[in-house]
Parts: sequence; C-alpha cells; structure tokens
Amino acid sequence: MLSAAKLAQLPPDQGYEIAFAGRSNAGKSSALNTITDINGLARTSKTPGRTQLINLFKLDDERRLVDLPGYGYAKVAASTQRQWQQTLSDYLQQRQCLRGLVLIMDIRHPLKALDQHMINWCQQANLPMHILLTKADKLSRGAGMNVLQQVKHTLQSDPELLSIQLFSSLKKTGVDLARQQLTKWFNEPQRSLHL
Repeated sequence: MLSAAKLAQLPPDQGYEIAFAGRSNAGKSSALNTITDINGLARTSKTPGRTQLINLFKLDDERRLVDLPGYGYAKVAASTQRQWQQTLSDYLQQRQCLRGLVLIMDIRHPLKALDQHMINWCQQANLPMHILLTKADKLSRGAGMNVLQQVKHTLQSDPELLSIQLFSSLKKTGVDLARQQLTKWFNEPQRSLHL
C-alpha cells in the first residue's frame, strides 16, 4: 500500500491494523511472507535492518498488516537507530486502529532486552501481543518445545493479552495458528489502550 518514514505519512487512523515488530535479524519479513502466502510481499535480505520504514499492506478496505522497522541489530548510524526507535514508539502509542502486535523472536535468542521492553510496553498499554518464536526448524522439536515452555514460564501473562507459538517460515510450522490469531484480532471489538 505504502511506505512511511513518519506517522504523518500514514493513511487515516481508521479500520484495523496488525503490526509486526522484532529484531532486525529475527525473520520478520519472512514470517509476513509466509503468513500471507505471498513471496516477496515484504523484502527479505541476508543483511539485517533492511526494513527502515513503516510498510503497510492492504488486505481489504478495512484491514492492513504493518511491517515496522526492525530494531537492535542493523549496522546503521546510531542517529538512524534512534530515529527508527522513535518512529516505532510513536506508531505504537498513537495509532488507534492498531488491534495487536506480532512480536518476532528468533527461538535461539528469545527475550533480548529490547524484546522484553516491547512486551512490557504492550502489557502496560493493554495491547494484545502474539509472539512468534521463529526459525524453529533450527532446533529439534523437543528443544523447541523446551524454549517455548521457558518463554511462557518467564512471561506468565493473561492469555487474552499474550500468546506464544513456535514458527518456521522454512518448514511452514505454525502458519495456521498464526493466521487464526490475526483473524481473531481482526474480528474482536476494539480494546481501549491505557497509555
């Protein structure tokens, strides 16, 4: 639909949006492409940090998916990193049509400091979050389930506000479950954010 460097460039704040966020190397663009079943929808790259704008993908006249700039890894100037963080913060705090946030975390490196910050912010704002533990194909099934249980135990949260699953773009693990969560959010009444 469009790419925006700042909130003022976004379409009117109406309808329903679900945003995708995560570290620059966690597989966010690949997850978006796999969930939508559209290769190349979100640009993937071997170089982390390629998503530098807010990218909106229109599903229909009311519903959009939003690819937010990655955080925490990209080899860019510190000033650019700060600008991305401010844009991300502004979007999450001000966008009233936001229905939920899909947080992408590499299963081999979950709950980094910036991930934890994002989780805490969503919980304080009463914004539903669904965590995809991506690259699950890099671990055995048993090891992946252990990480899933550890993350669930660490976060211990209201299941209405926070859900977690294993996901692999390569093996298509967890795609149906992720799609069910997005459908649920698009069909739920708007939750009031407490900022």
